Amino acid sequence: MSRSPSRRALLGTGFVGAAAALTGTLPAGGTAVAQPWGTRWKEDEGQRYAVPGLKRPVRVTVDVWGVPHIFADNVGDLFQAQGFNVARERLFQIDTWRRRGLGRCSEVLGASYVEQDRAARLFLYRGDMAAEWTSYGPEAREAATRFVAGINGYLDWLADHPKALPAEFQKLGYRPARWSPEDVVRIRTHGIGNNLRSQVARARLMSVGGNKASGYFRKLEPEHSVTVPEGLDLSLIPADVLEVYSLATSPMVFANGTLRRMSDEQNVLRESATGSNAWAVAPTRTATGRPILAGDPHREDYTLPANRYIAHLSAPGLNIIGAGEPWNPGISTGHNGNVAFGLTNLPADQADLYVYELDPNDHSRYRYGEGWEKLTTVTEHIPVAGGEPRRAQLSFTRHGPVVKIDEKNHKAYAVRTVWTEPGTSPYLGSLNYQRAGDSREFVEAISTWKTPGSNLVYADTKGDIGWVPGALIPRRTGSGYDGLLPVPGDGRFEWDGFYKNAQLPTSHNPRAGFFVSANEHNFPAGYPTPTYQWQSAYRKDRIHEVLSQQRRTSLADTLALQNDVKSGVARQFLPYVKNLRSTDPTTAKALRLLSGYDGVADKDSAAAALFETWVMRFLYPAWAQLLLPEPAADQLVGISIDLDLRLLNDSFVRPDDWFGTNGARKRDELLLGTLPKAYTEVASRLGADESAWRWGAMHIHVFIHPLGGPNVGPAERGGTFDTVCASYFHYPEYPYAEVVGATFKMAIDVGGWDNSRVINAPGQSGDQRSKHYSDLHDKWSAGEYFPLLYSEQAIEGNGGTRILLEP
Repeated sequence: MSRSPSRRALLGTGFVGAAAALTGTLPAGGTAVAQPWGTRWKEDEGQRYAVPGLKRPVRVTVDVWGVPHIFADNVGDLFQAQGFNVARERLFQIDTWRRRGLGRCSEVLGASYVEQDRAARLFLYRGDMAAEWTSYGPEAREAATRFVAGINGYLDWLADHPKALPAEFQKLGYRPARWSPEDVVRIRTHGIGNNLRSQVARARLMSVGGNKASGYFRKLEPEHSVTVPEGLDLSLIPADVLEVYSLATSPMVFANGTLRRMSDEQNVLRESATGSNAWAVAPTRTATGRPILAGDPHREDYTLPANRYIAHLSAPGLNIIGAGEPWNPGISTGHNGNVAFGLTNLPADQADLYVYELDPNDHSRYRYGEGWEKLTTVTEHIPVAGGEPRRAQLSFTRHGPVVKIDEKNHKAYAVRTVWTEPGTSPYLGSLNYQRAGDSREFVEAISTWKTPGSNLVYADTKGDIGWVPGALIPRRTGSGYDGLLPVPGDGRFEWDGFYKNAQLPTSHNPRAGFFVSANEHNFPAGYPTPTYQWQSAYRKDRIHEVLSQQRRTSLADTLALQNDVKSGVARQFLPYVKNLRSTDPTTAKALRLLSGYDGVADKDSAAAALFETWVMRFLYPAWAQLLLPEPAADQLVGISIDLDLRLLNDSFVRPDDWFGTNGARKRDELLLGTLPKAYTEVASRLGADESAWRWGAMHIHVFIHPLGGPNVGPAERGGTFDTVCASYFHYPEYPYAEVVGATFKMAIDVGGWDNSRVINAPGQSGDQRSKHYSDLHDKWSAGEYFPLLYSEQAIEGNGGTRILLEP
């Protein structure tokens, strides 16, 4: 058991002393002068830890914004220090991630977690480990080994300093577990899913609304007609068919210390709302003559702490800074002094639901080809706190884990995903490109990227910019097999390997002088179709519009664009509203308010409060009820969130095609019939005086701690799902509360690295006693940033806490 040299914690700024006041303030001017590193080490200047396994001392400067700058003499020590530091700051978060992913919650939280543990174990990687390690690059195994050694080193320190244990463990009554390197790569269920729930939702919608109902669900790109696979009975697909999958993939959410399952609406939201923005501007179009790269991933939940952690890793041969997942070694989005890189979700369809006919006399056999195949069954024992281990049977078909057996109808359902393939632990493929010397080497490194499907946007110090996609995309064979519906598992619908990333389109130094990616349909004709379900192009179109108008884009312009809240949906819908007239007083007031709306969904906008309430709460549901039978309309409203609004707009453009004879009149009746309801709804929330209405008064956000506190917020928010500054809400599950958006944003001055700006809300630390738990929240809420410092001189001038890790 390791001990610090003084056998006690050396308390530095904001670590394990008395609880810090969470004011969200920064030192005047955003900087603090720190004492330089010297030959003497004083307790009031920093912290010192003994870390077994280090070859040489490692120094860490945590700057005034909470970013650790880690300097090591070799890369192995660097990754070990990264693991030690992330455990110091995010221990409950990463311990929970590991337990949930491995199916090890019951051993500390009791028998009520057994089903979740069983579900998670179904989706663990169980393949060849040598191929698994090789997939992530030559140093992946060593990186993971040293990274977890760092985590375990911090656990050793905690054993000697039990008062430093984070409050969550004290509240729940257990201690964090030790890691093995395989834990980093075997867990898959935190990956972004793009299509599985949509398959089931579409199938159930079509079962009550007919085949045409699919056309009201999601806009398909390229244009495509959905065909029900031969032998698939849509009416037999159970509503709860993905309950086990949801248990396996949902984040752990607690209510009063007990796990609370996420609802179906929450899970659909998590899948459909995942997105990001990234763009690169060539030096010929910037104010400095250097490229600019911007990125802001939108994560599917606003956890506390958030899912990104910023760090700077520096050792001979590697000097990389940016954000990554706290449980992974390395950095996935940022720069390495040669190349800057950002990523957005490429919604590659990487999963399918298979439906099997079971032998009526023996449900351990399923139909395949001309005969029957036996389910593969694995028995595992799940340890349970305060009780005997529970015996859990995990069943698999040749395609994947069985998630449901319908005894009555003799059916089984299994999920096939790319997660069974080597190299598909999400984002860990970033280890392949972190040493890239230029854009050419960066693009080559993406050839092995598998999950999640990603658009990688880059810019290098030579002035090159571009885009390269990376995803493990199945080749589907079989008539009508397009990934949009479940398929029979009898052998007629199979994967015939995968497309190579080299077969996908790329862009290098585009003629426009910039490249934009925002999850829109960006694969030209003639290339493999990774999916038919893309996010709408509203964000991409707005970014493209603004960059096209700027001849000399500055970093300030870039930050302003990341905070842009001009709504593409409003710009499309408002022309129809402005031509309407009504003698009804409430409707007339609504029309008058919207007639002056410019589509800027600012938090202070009264018109935005009305428009967003109208479209999401009233107009879309009424549109669905007008066009579909009631059961299908109810299902559609319950599962949709954003992509369907393009279909709504299309019905306004071509009303006769959608509404039939006198389509324009029916469209206008729909608009006029729903507007007064929205006006009345907003008035009930904000009062009768519309001059006092503000979108931000309704549209708020709170960072919610998984154990219920301390939470951070509330913050008033502008924006909508279709604005560059994306802000999702979902009615009725979360009435008007922002639930998805960008907590991490960066704007990189390529080559002028210290000029780069970044934000990561609500703070870098997950330890509620740290001043960095919430100190970035107010900046984030105001659309502000802090410097992403790279040079040692700049770091030394803004150092807050000094840490020395010694062998």
